[in-house]
Amino acid sequence: MPTRTLLRWAETLAATARTGLGFSESLYERERFEEILRVAADIRAAASEDPGALEDGAGLVEEWLAQVGEGVPGYVTPKVAVGAAVGNDRGELLLIQRADSGVWLYPTGWCDVGYSAAEVVVKEVHEETGIEVEPVRLIAVLDGLRLGFTRIPLYSLVFQCTAVGGTLRAHPLECRDVGWFTHDNLPSPLVGYERWGAHVFAAIRGEHPDVLYDRVREPMWREATSSEP
Repeated sequence: MPTRTLLRWAETLAATARTGLGFSESLYERERFEEILRVAADIRAAASEDPGALEDGAGLVEEWLAQVGEGVPGYVTPKVAVGAAVGNDRGELLLIQRADSGVWLYPTGWCDVGYSAAEVVVKEVHEETGIEVEPVRLIAVLDGLRLGFTRIPLYSLVFQCTAVGGTLRAHPLECRDVGWFTHDNLPSPLVGYERWGAHVFAAIRGEHPDVLYDRVREPMWREATSSEP
């Protein structure tokens, strides 16, 4: 069973249970939701490479319970992040090597309150790489858990961007390395490229592909059976 599938199941169950706790005052229902949280904690532990993870299950349940709110504030939803598919006049793509995991990906960042998604893109790219960009258009809306580049439920809004200035430099805390790459000279490991790579390079070449988004599964909770993530 792929690790990302176990993580998605765990996070889906935990989110459903926490949302239920936020909207229910029935003691019976709350006990059932708390039991679901314990099952979700065991599934998440099973996805961990740490043999002692099962022992931390109770702590994870307590952490989830502490996040429960009432009503709408308690409705658990994915976080929102942005990604930047930055191209230059040589047809190259800007990629960063993440400091935390060592994987390569286009520049990304959490959406900040008070900024539009496009403004966050400009800010994040400059902070992480030193490159100044101009957002062109939205080209993808992707599920981070489904692609396997996050352990936190999130939707990533990916913008095609054009480099307009700046000097390439890696952020000392967030990035191990940064660089410009052609489609036939990509670094490794590069996360999710089989899903977004062709689409992003098509946009950089000046094509106008439709917005990429994750297809609807049947049933929706089950992992895709084809080669598509």
